[in-house]
Amino acid sequence: MKSIYKIITKSFVFLSCTFVLHAQETVPVSKTDILAKVAENNNAIKISEQEFNAARADYRQTNAIFLPNISASHTGITTTNPLMAFGSKLNQEILTQNDFDPVSLNDPSQIENYATKFEIQQPLFNLDGLFQRKAAKSKMDAMSFKTQRTQEYLVFEVDKAYMQLQLAYKAVLVLEKASEAAIANKKLADDSFKQGYLQRADVLNVEVRVTEVQNQLQNAKSNVQNASNYLSFLMNDERYVLYTPADELSLITDAEKNEKISEQRADIKAMQLATNAYEAMNKADKMAFLPRLNAFANYQMYDDQIFQGDANGYLFGAELSWDIFQGSKRFGKAQKSKAEFEKSKLEYKQYVSQSNLELSKAKRAFIDADNKLKLTTLALQQSEEALRIRTNRFKEGLEKTSDLLLAETQYAQKQLEYYQTIFEYNYTQAYIQFLTKE
Repeated sequence: MKSIYKIITKSFVFLSCTFVLHAQETVPVSKTDILAKVAENNNAIKISEQEFNAARADYRQTNAIFLPNISASHTGITTTNPLMAFGSKLNQEILTQNDFDPVSLNDPSQIENYATKFEIQQPLFNLDGLFQRKAAKSKMDAMSFKTQRTQEYLVFEVDKAYMQLQLAYKAVLVLEKASEAAIANKKLADDSFKQGYLQRADVLNVEVRVTEVQNQLQNAKSNVQNASNYLSFLMNDERYVLYTPADELSLITDAEKNEKISEQRADIKAMQLATNAYEAMNKADKMAFLPRLNAFANYQMYDDQIFQGDANGYLFGAELSWDIFQGSKRFGKAQKSKAEFEKSKLEYKQYVSQSNLELSKAKRAFIDADNKLKLTTLALQQSEEALRIRTNRFKEGLEKTSDLLLAETQYAQKQLEYYQTIFEYNYTQAYIQFLTKE
């Protein structure tokens, strides 16, 4: 009785979950549609694009080493300070002979002064700024390649997720047929039990098999939901509907595969440009020891009334500045950038080596999948024929229930293994293409 109760309970749970699955909105979708939506809506791509925009903005800031810095100001003061008062009158061009009187000089009356100034500074010689600009350019280009590689990765990820959805539906199809066969065999077992040909234990074994298949089928349907939800995540679609693939899982045998890792691959190129950026920054830190040459000019207008300028004057010149010693700050900064440059070179070599390692593993996995595919194809044919023979013999009362259940189980397993092998075969091909993309 306990066994029967468990079977009824599991069947009720299965039917409830199945109802929820079918009640959920189902949307047919093709891989082309998914790729288009991912390219438009995926957050990882948008984040990568914003990182590129930030790097481009950093590069544009370095235009300051070529372009002038222009500023304007208007200042108003009121003073009785002897020096400031005398200078203000002088700037306003209102100085008279009486202002040279010692009493007036030492104790001037309150005076107001309004100064309008236009100032321009033009860099002329700034080697460290040139190398900083070069580093910013390398960083911007690296971010561009990173964005490209992100897009390539998402194409690969969509390919994998779509195949997982196809595989999940194949598993559902296999297990639905297995469930139908198990239910039909249960009916035969019940009839045989009523006629006295089978014992109750044999009938219970068939019922257990029905429940096992139904549980496996529910797990397969959960995998459909999981694959659909992941595709929704990739497309940034918050509806999380149930997707059905436009085409079934099938063997792909015409995929083009390169033999080795290309140094022109987007992520590898990005690593190389990052190394170039570190090298440029190290040179910039070294160039900071050299003097800088800048030109400057300003134009001033003075008056004792706000926003007026009856008196004016100009000034221009050039400044050669040299920070001879700043403690050990610049030495330490140069040493740090040198270490970062050396580290980036090692990281580049390690990354390329790791990519080659991944490619070697993927090639071996493809060979294994190819060999496994031949084996599972033959095993599927053999298990199908064995099930056909045992089913016919069971109907005639010539086969044990346990042997029939074993044949059913093996056939379902071989089908699932066959489709899983097709997935592995196609996936390893796609992964090799991703690794060897130029």
